[in-house]
Amino acid sequence: MRTISLTAVRRLAIAAQGYASRSRRGTGREVEDAIRRLSCVQLDSITAVERSHRIVLGSRVGAYPRQTISRLLGAGRLFEYWAHEACLVPSEEWPLFRPVMTRHHPWRGDALARHPELAEQVRAAIRERGPLTSRDFEGQGGGGMWNWKPAKVVLEALWNAGEVVIAGRVNGFQRLYDLPERVLPREVLQAAPLDEETRLRELALRAVRSRGALTAAGVAEHWRLRGGAARVEPHLEALVREGVLERLRPDDDGAPVLVPAGADLDPPRPTAAALLSPFDNLLWDRRFARRILGFEHVIEVYKPAPERRFGYYVLPFLWRDRIVGRADLKTSRADGMLVVRALHLEPGVRRSTSLEDAFERALDRLRRVVGVERVAYEGRAAGTRSAG
Repeated sequence: MRTISLTAVRRLAIAAQGYASRSRRGTGREVEDAIRRLSCVQLDSITAVERSHRIVLGSRVGAYPRQTISRLLGAGRLFEYWAHEACLVPSEEWPLFRPVMTRHHPWRGDALARHPELAEQVRAAIRERGPLTSRDFEGQGGGGMWNWKPAKVVLEALWNAGEVVIAGRVNGFQRLYDLPERVLPREVLQAAPLDEETRLRELALRAVRSRGALTAAGVAEHWRLRGGAARVEPHLEALVREGVLERLRPDDDGAPVLVPAGADLDPPRPTAAALLSPFDNLLWDRRFARRILGFEHVIEVYKPAPERRFGYYVLPFLWRDRIVGRADLKTSRADGMLVVRALHLEPGVRRSTSLEDAFERALDRLRRVVGVERVAYEGRAAGTRSAG
């Protein structure tokens, strides 16, 4: 087993993410390619700054039209399913998730068993009327995230089972459900079933390629696989024997990492400056982030305000090959502003003109992704460049 420096591991991981130092055109093809490179992109409904997937993709391709993802879903280029969490996934990966869809899940089975007539009515309505949202079905729930009306419960169960897919989003973020055969490519739906060994092997390979460098535990965490590292280790070992992946020993004496075979073990220093979504792929394995980045990732949106150290919705600030700070941001759409409430620098990081210039570039890029006119610093005069 060859040795690799922890610096090289960090740079490989950052480079694999495809953060762009300059904005691209933000075309549908670029967005699709970015999702394919990442293997999947997590969805989240919080809009304090912008929805997570738009921040993630914006840091790779720059600003892109809001309807892009909905169009790609409707065109069968992407699908939504449980990957790391609920994620956008390239459509060609459908066969990797089909075995999970067809297994029995108590919640899914119970929902369809409790409402068999409604389930058939929902199927028939979508067959006859085309793509529908949950609001297109009668019935009222008691309110609240998990107190759904019966039709919504059935739709979610059918989606989990792969009987319907998300064909787009309407009215902001509301799902549009349709039949798979009317959305996804025929060759994807008719692909030969995968045995579990092949499926896990392919998932392991995609995780390492999309993340640049990962431990076995990180591979399992990428897909939230039950059984953890022990479940994927035999498949990783086979990929190493075949020369597809290489296992390396970092010089910090921690767990070995896996990288794509032929990876440059002395990679150049990344140059991008980017504000990362709290749910960015780079940060999914918090233990690994702590190890290679020296960054303790904290998500405080679910904490009571008095218990927060950094803020409600905080974006890690990546500059070159380090996370150098945490930006407490909010979007004021009524005022057309991205508001900087604070920039908390990491221990040992000093303010400098170069750092502030990089932060300004990252803010401006995020502003364009969000679609507001200017950046403002809370409590400071207009035009002041630094945040306390």
